[in-house]
Amino acid sequence: MNLRSGIGSLTPSAKSPAPRACSIIYPEQSMIRFLRPFDPHAIRLLIFDLDGTLIDSRLDLIHSINAMLRHFGRPELPGDVIATYVGDGAPTLVRRALGDPDLDPSHESVDEPFFKAALEYFLGYYRLHKLDHTTVYEGIPEVLAGLAHPSNGVHRAMAVLSNKPVRPSQDILKALGMGDYFVRIYGGNSFPTKKPDPLGAETILHETGVAPDEALMIGDSSIDVLTGRNAGLWTCGVTYGFAPHTLEEVAPDVVVERPGELGELLR
Repeated sequence: MNLRSGIGSLTPSAKSPAPRACSIIYPEQSMIRFLRPFDPHAIRLLIFDLDGTLIDSRLDLIHSINAMLRHFGRPELPGDVIATYVGDGAPTLVRRALGDPDLDPSHESVDEPFFKAALEYFLGYYRLHKLDHTTVYEGIPEVLAGLAHPSNGVHRAMAVLSNKPVRPSQDILKALGMGDYFVRIYGGNSFPTKKPDPLGAETILHETGVAPDEALMIGDSSIDVLTGRNAGLWTCGVTYGFAPHTLEEVAPDVVVERPGELGELLR
């Protein structure tokens, strides 16, 4: 499916909520594309991904991975390659950078003690350098400020569910002035499983008392779309992030091309 082509066909999963009719007029220049219609006014909970959705952390992740590779005498990797490895959490990011054969059979085996040492080095380096170049995507602060106030009589809670470890996720959001917008901030080590397993999203639903069909998962990759589907949420894909190509593989219910359109979608 071409996400730029407008409304397409999408077979909902067994846990997906039934579509609702909606008649909302967006500005002519808007690139909001509904692939499965629902009513944004009925949404009471927004669950955001972090990397590639709220923040551009690409350079700090690239530098931290290459610092790890240099430390262990491995050749550095191109930044564009490392960026494609982001999204499944720090352990998988490091395994991919090391060429783990479980993820790529063409590479030699990576023994577990070496992997653990590499992961520890990466996490330590990233902890110190996570804000060297990381920025909020332009337009996100205004969107969050607008969403923090009731719209059409509806108050929306907001949460973050990332596969990045929870402590740096919380620290980054606080340092960039966004921490107070979210009722919950959970990371890849907050639960026994990571996205796309629905446990994190289901926990947020339970803690906020919101029904699945009143919640929207917002992210830049198929991992976020699958997380939302698995928890019975509506899903929004953003194409300005790290992995927009994966949204072609697992299509979300609605697609936006710039941060400001999130505000338009949910106004």
